[in-house]
Amino acid sequence: MKKAIFGLLLIIFLLAGVLLAQADDRMEIKLTIKNNRFVPDEIRVQAGTTIELAITNADPTVEEFESFSLNREKLIPAGKTVTIFLPKLQRGTYEFMGEFHSETARGRVIVE
Repeated sequence: MKKAIFGLLLIIFLLAGVLLAQADDRMEIKLTIKNNRFVPDEIRVQAGTTIELAITNADPTVEEFESFSLNREKLIPAGKTVTIFLPKLQRGTYEFMGEFHSETARGRVIVE
């Protein structure tokens, strides 16, 4: 019985360690949409990092985050914040834009 409990505790500790290690690879990045632009408009991260983009729309109108290279699309109401989760990305540049103001609302994620 003691061996079974010890084995179960060992598994729990190992799983907790894996979860903590995964949490260390996560990065929250805050973006703001202001005057129909993304601020900042360039994000740099290390390869293998899971990204949480917290995007706040400070403009009085809705905007849509769109990225074909990231395969993400999300409406962001005026005055609201949404979070977009990105998986661990390979090195490269990933473009994004605001669908409703694509001439000014542009940005990119650079993975190094």
